[in-house]
Amino acid sequence: MPSYIAPVKDTQYLLHDVLKVSQSDIPGFSDLDSEFTGAVLEEAGKLTSEVLFPLNAVGDREGCVLENGVVRTPTGFKAAFDQVREGGWTALDMPEEFGGQGLPHIMGTAVGEYFSAANQAFTMYQGLTHGAASAILAHGTQEQKETYLPKMTSCEWTGTMNLTEPHCGTDLGMMRTKAVPNGDGTYKISGQKIFISAGEHNMSENIIHLVLAKIQGGPEGIKGVSLFIVPKFMVKADGSLGARNGVSCGKLEEKMGIHGNATCVMNYDEATGLLLGEEHKGMRAMFTMMNEARLGVGMQGLAQADVAYQNALAYAKDRLQGRDVTGVKNPNGPADPLIVHPDIRRSLMDQKSFIEAARAFMFWGAALIDRAQRNNDAAADGLISLLTPVIKGFLTDEGYDMTVKAQQVYGGHGYIEEWGMSQFTRDARIAMIYEGANGVQALDLVGRKLAQDGGKHVIAFFDLVKTFIKENDGNEALKKDFLDPLKAASKDLQASAMFFMQNGMKNPNAALAGSNDFMHLFGHVCLGLMWGMMAKASLEALANGAADVTFHETKLATGRYYMARRLPATSLHLARINSGAEPVMSLDAANF
Repeated sequence: MPSYIAPVKDTQYLLHDVLKVSQSDIPGFSDLDSEFTGAVLEEAGKLTSEVLFPLNAVGDREGCVLENGVVRTPTGFKAAFDQVREGGWTALDMPEEFGGQGLPHIMGTAVGEYFSAANQAFTMYQGLTHGAASAILAHGTQEQKETYLPKMTSCEWTGTMNLTEPHCGTDLGMMRTKAVPNGDGTYKISGQKIFISAGEHNMSENIIHLVLAKIQGGPEGIKGVSLFIVPKFMVKADGSLGARNGVSCGKLEEKMGIHGNATCVMNYDEATGLLLGEEHKGMRAMFTMMNEARLGVGMQGLAQADVAYQNALAYAKDRLQGRDVTGVKNPNGPADPLIVHPDIRRSLMDQKSFIEAARAFMFWGAALIDRAQRNNDAAADGLISLLTPVIKGFLTDEGYDMTVKAQQVYGGHGYIEEWGMSQFTRDARIAMIYEGANGVQALDLVGRKLAQDGGKHVIAFFDLVKTFIKENDGNEALKKDFLDPLKAASKDLQASAMFFMQNGMKNPNAALAGSNDFMHLFGHVCLGLMWGMMAKASLEALANGAADVTFHETKLATGRYYMARRLPATSLHLARINSGAEPVMSLDAANF
């Protein structure tokens, strides 16, 4: 049976050795001393390992059941959800004004990783609620905030986002769901939405749906889309629940993974909706939730990779197969453990070096969000906007690949359900698809984010990397193994961006054909930067007499592996980008 242990020590290392959060000028960070964060993380670790992870296989096996319009979640989910709510975990980084604890986003990210790794399907119920609440917080009226946010912060009421329809996914301008004004400030919402995660379930008193729809008579296409709050039960003036609204679950989807989450077809039959934000500006409001969700989905890629790796590592140390070609390592047994073999080591090092850098990348991104929001820092906001498709697309592509590698360590047992490895792979697969498929993330990165604000954000990233290299160039322990490979990779990234600038306008397909490679090239450079930052922190810790020498030496060895074996992929991606559109577009559609 698989297991999960929250990586508290590595989290603490990133917060305090690498990012030095308590020394930051971001409001609220000075309170994040190691004793405080350690207490929070230890409790989150216990909850996720002892309560949520044992339900992961239960949710996968049982799934959700739709009976008489009500979805029954898997055995144990509701009791665990109540325990999570009562512990205040859903309110960790929500505003105190609405019942939250007001901690920085980086703490929500750190704890969120543990939750997603332990039970992704379960965690989506509260994660989607957090995103819906964030949209109401950013775009709602004061009355809407006071009505919905306290209950959503506590997850007494949960939330959803309703975008996709049977005939349109990414192209939301084609949507048919309509909104008809009632004349009293409310609207009648009619239409059907599909793939709605947590659309119906038995774990909360009410479900607050955020629904995209077109107000009759509005502009055509995406410019005519508005966003509405459509509660499952209407909310009375005193905050109590009233009549059932005209919204129902018509079907549960049967899926490859995340079986414990109810993925619903939602039918809206003249349901009462309240406009959230401005008329015909629905995408602006929905993107508040979508961008948060994309970062959360990127974390799912990391989280599934980590839990899969933990189990693959344990198996590789325990499973006896073959002998070490350099000499017997287990003379008292019939064979040596798998971990002696170089190819198993390669696979495990691929996983380990990705996971640790991806975690650093997520935390660094979370700190940018905190800086943008708490310091009102436009530069930080622009940088995290640029990096969002990289976090979502690269981390989920790579995260899925790492779960496959972990499954492969088991050989045939990895394909057998009783070992639990296939669930990690199946659950990780959706992260590459929802909240904007990864191909769309790559197009967004190349088509919009590179040129955003005159390209100043990507230039700022290049400058950030250059500054890090320059400031540490005299550190010989860093230079050869970390700074030189990072410099080479960064030059590949700059060269690819220059290719798009020189060719994108006259031949847009030349840029779009290379967009996926650019997203991955960018992702590798980001993780290379993270390894540079971690290597610097560990070298400083060793120089200052760190108590745990093995931890930091292991960190350095893992980083050297990434820089030597993974980061050189940037040259491959650049070669593909430079080949332009011709190899991709040469075939007529009929000749495929």
